[in-house]
Amino acid sequence: MTSPYAQVGYRLGFDWGPVGAAAVRGDLVAVVDVLSFTTAVTVAVDNGIDVLPYRWRDESAVAFAKEHDAALAVGRGQAGADGISLSPATIRRAQNVRRLVLPSPNGSTISQQLQDSGSTVLAVSLRNASAAAALVARKLTEDPSLTAVAIAAGERWKDGSLRPAVEDLWGAGAFLAALADSGVGPLSPEARAAAAAYRDVGAELPELLYECAGGRELTAYGFREDVEIAAEVDASRSVPVLRAGVFGVD
Repeated sequence: MTSPYAQVGYRLGFDWGPVGAAAVRGDLVAVVDVLSFTTAVTVAVDNGIDVLPYRWRDESAVAFAKEHDAALAVGRGQAGADGISLSPATIRRAQNVRRLVLPSPNGSTISQQLQDSGSTVLAVSLRNASAAAALVARKLTEDPSLTAVAIAAGERWKDGSLRPAVEDLWGAGAFLAALADSGVGPLSPEARAAAAAYRDVGAELPELLYECAGGRELTAYGFREDVEIAAEVDASRSVPVLRAGVFGVD
């Protein structure tokens, strides 16, 4: 029996987190982690930096970076004036970096999980949602058998449970709304809800990004510039695609 959670029968789907990513399979999957993994990936690729997602920031990440001749992003609080972290601002300032290992418990982990399942994974944020939708629409038009899914990464509460992050809902919704506007469909009810959420606030972005919980949290910790970069709606034409463990431009 087909799982009722798989959104079978629709070309465009939507769900949350790693469990949702496993439940709703898609040939093309947009991972959306606006604050800040996928925003950081778009900034890196815009600057000619290939990104290697990694699940953990520990000694194994150090060894992984050395093995792949890449810089390793550290925690936001450890970066200092010249270091690189998950903060998009530090990546934008980086000099002489061509490969970057970017650990993240949400966006990076989901990206690796999906790649292992055989899906083509795209890093999507508010910065590149329209560009990503245009690429996916073209591929879906060329091959009517393909499906696409947007996965909002979300965050974690202290007990480890998923905290739905509205900024990721908006990013996924922007991507799905652009696909719907291009004539691709049908959208699952879940995908329609995400697209509707974006349409409801689109005219008020980027202002609302500062006021959501994730934006307020980063601002309170001194990383308002990261919110500013994440709020650069459709500023990027780059569509990072994960191939052989590396996000680069398709």
